Amino acid sequence: MRFSVITVCLNPGEKLNATLASVLSQTSGDAEVVLKDGGSSDGSVERWQQENASLPGFGRVRVFVEKDEGIYDAMNQAVAHAQGDFLIFLNCGDMFADEGVLERTAGLLEEEEKAGTDMDRLILYGDTCGEKNGVVIASAPAITGFTCYRNIPCHQSCFYSAALCRGRPYDLQYRIRADYDHFLWCFYRGGAKMRHMDFAVASYEGGGFSESKNNRKRDRQEHRQITGAYMSRGELFCYHSFMVLTLAPLRRAAAESRVLSAPYHWLKERLYRRKGSSSQNAKP
Repeated sequence: MRFSVITVCLNPGEKLNATLASVLSQTSGDAEVVLKDGGSSDGSVERWQQENASLPGFGRVRVFVEKDEGIYDAMNQAVAHAQGDFLIFLNCGDMFADEGVLERTAGLLEEEEKAGTDMDRLILYGDTCGEKNGVVIASAPAITGFTCYRNIPCHQSCFYSAALCRGRPYDLQYRIRADYDHFLWCFYRGGAKMRHMDFAVASYEGGGFSESKNNRKRDRQEHRQITGAYMSRGELFCYHSFMVLTLAPLRRAAAESRVLSAPYHWLKERLYRRKGSSSQNAKP
């Protein structure tokens, strides 16, 4: 199996239907769904199974019901069941950007194999469609230390080699940013190669646990703790100073504004494309 799409849920309601339909409509059938349910009481999982048993690809959805201690514990449990070489995590309500995402990603994986890349140390990431404001959120064309400090790719738009997830499970001390910690571990200590894919991977619903007002303080605390574990004081000072000088709070407000988000992300995408082209032209 090339891909495992991991979806963890607890009383997901109708959102589960959209996510599973998105996976099963992919033009590539070389994928399974690991649906890890924490013990839902709303009947949504059983209802989906009953109503879709005749669907092509139904057998590729494997359901596991286990109690967990939260979303990251559930994701660790799901990884243990996954059979695919590469994993992607789609939450209930999130979908692939279009029907050809897995097929195009498989083509890029073949290129990496032919180039001799260590496939156990590979992450492919792409752009993200933000449903909240209807914009495409571009990911950086290359991952650097500053990218890791400021804005890593959306978790739902990353394909991780299964070995990276099995070798370093999500750290449960982080309630909000365990996926961020894992990405930084892959970059700084896991020896991962990270390749940008020039297309949108996922359509992200937004409004998750980390984005609620009550959790933003903890989110900032975990960010400081995680970056302090991987970055030197000098790096942190430089990155923080640059954020202050470039008016990061105002840029974030523009990115999230319903009025300004479209032109902001359009400009950001053009800047990233220019950087990507400059990097390619600079190679011997």
